Amino acid sequence: MSATKELVAVIGAGMGGMCTAARLAKAGYEVTVFESSDRHGGKCRTEWIGNYAFDTGPSLLTLPAVYRDFFQRTGDVMGRVVELQPVSPSFDYRFADGSDVRFANLSRKETLAAIDKSFGNLAAQEWDQIMHRAEAMWDVSREPFIESELRSVLSLLKRPTLLRDLRIIAPWKTLRDLKVRDQRLRKILDRYATYSGSDPRVAPAVLASIAFVEEAFGAWHIKGGVGKLADAVYQRSLDRGVKFEFNTSVTQINHDGKTTTGISLADGRVLDYSIVVANADATAVYSKLITGKVKKLRRERAKLAKADPSLAGFSLLLGLRPSKNPTGLSHHNIFFPDDYDAEFGDIFDRKQPVQDPTIYLCAPQDESMVKHSGHEAWFVLVNAPRHDLKDGFNWNDADFNHHYAMQIIDSLESRGISIRDRLEVLEIRTPADLERTVAAPGGAIYGTSSNGARSAFMRAKNRSPLQGLYCVGGSAHPGGGLPLVGLSAEIVAQAIVGKASH
Repeated sequence: MSATKELVAVIGAGMGGMCTAARLAKAGYEVTVFESSDRHGGKCRTEWIGNYAFDTGPSLLTLPAVYRDFFQRTGDVMGRVVELQPVSPSFDYRFADGSDVRFANLSRKETLAAIDKSFGNLAAQEWDQIMHRAEAMWDVSREPFIESELRSVLSLLKRPTLLRDLRIIAPWKTLRDLKVRDQRLRKILDRYATYSGSDPRVAPAVLASIAFVEEAFGAWHIKGGVGKLADAVYQRSLDRGVKFEFNTSVTQINHDGKTTTGISLADGRVLDYSIVVANADATAVYSKLITGKVKKLRRERAKLAKADPSLAGFSLLLGLRPSKNPTGLSHHNIFFPDDYDAEFGDIFDRKQPVQDPTIYLCAPQDESMVKHSGHEAWFVLVNAPRHDLKDGFNWNDADFNHHYAMQIIDSLESRGISIRDRLEVLEIRTPADLERTVAAPGGAIYGTSSNGARSAFMRAKNRSPLQGLYCVGGSAHPGGGLPLVGLSAEIVAQAIVGKASH
């Protein structure tokens, strides 16, 4: 590179945008991040409401090595800026028939012992077999599908281990094709499809690898809330010299038909950039920010139009006064309904709120997330159809939203979880709210889903066909969730730096 620093514009101060910006700044680029809202972090945020702090986006970190690598390579170790705490048990699963099982953190042996105790030895053996298969899937898919830039199907076909890899990943199989006799374990395995906003009835079997990743690399909390990670990434970006312009909307990515030439802003400014990184929903980037018929983008636009958006979420933020009776809750709790299939029928087929939803309840054992000892801040989430006035559900009905919130609280109280007699704060967040606050279309949590064998190829490529434009974040390769978004940023930064050095 020349003595004059090359300029880079990053659209969006989400985790992918900030991680890319800091990496590029460390490599010598002059980077400015343009963010339409007034804050950094995108969906990753810890919000204080009165005396209570809530993780309103991710409430769990897996694969912490992705962020350890980010901090190490941009200046200093992760442990100096955030405090990682292991969550044990990693998950507390409870079922409609009254049975339950707690998965241990970082120990298959302990998890299998818990399954044996709760469901019997045959179930424990079955889960062990699933984990062996999931581990093999992770080993095969990790490098080509997750840690590398996925350019084309052709590049995968040239791999010398292709036949063996295909046999292990079995792209023609769905998660449901992995036979599980114990129906409680079936529900737990199905849950990993929803981690990527997908439908287990059609999501690829390789999503089982998430179960192995969670077990092998652990479930982690960040002291003070997972949003502290976003704060640390933001500070690291500032320390590396990245500039941020908040409350600044990008209205257009400019180009000459082949190459990116810059961006136009809502305030009327037109800025020249030969490198633009879009940390925004890829469909919006290609359909709204890039206007006109661009021959090079025809295929990318058609592909994104076919991709299924991820499911959305309806959440409750509950601030609770102290209780004399222990709740018996773990940090992460899942309450399954009797009929889990009905949930996916409601969301993906009927596009209506789930009548009897699976309830995720995050009850952090973190005194720094409340102002007064003994109080608790719970985050409650249920899967939901996207907010869409034409082809989804209208989440703008305040009366319905309140009624639905009460229904969820009723369901928890019917399971012995005391809420109303302790309730001090109740805030409702709908898919429509998520769409408004972080520009996630329809409130889709993870960008695009993994519905179908070709889903990995339906996401936006990190390197756009329009030269100089790169896509990062949950709607781009390799997908949604904190670890994958962090990897997405690493891939994009390497693509830009590598291109300059050739």
